[in-house]
Amino acid sequence: QVQLVESGGGLVQPGGSLRLSCAASGFTFRNYRMNWYRQAPGRERAMVATVSIGGTISTYLDSVKGRFTVSRDNAKNTVYLQMNNLKPDDTAVYYCNVNLLNLWGQGTQVTVSS
Repeated sequence: QVQLVESGGGLVQPGGSLRLSCAASGFTFRNYRMNWYRQAPGRERAMVATVSIGGTISTYLDSVKGRFTVSRDNAKNTVYLQMNNLKPDDTAVYYCNVNLLNLWGQGTQVTVSS
């Protein structure tokens, strides 16, 4: 079954950290660029980070640069999003994505609040 399954979301205080994971199955993970998106209530879904096939090239939404780090483990078919110094504006549902397959995970909620 072709799918992406996110995990690792939760409630965290401002300044805290979370690590999201996205486990892929049913396709050749190492052949695809992987993306993280997020969608906050009342806002459009936006790309947060993307990582190249080999994991050596990554790009980020300006507002998360220096705080978020995307990485992947092709042996484990998993992509990660390390989020540090979280802010209330980071509150959203975070989705894993493979553009070329039009494939999305179910999303994981991240809430940053004191």
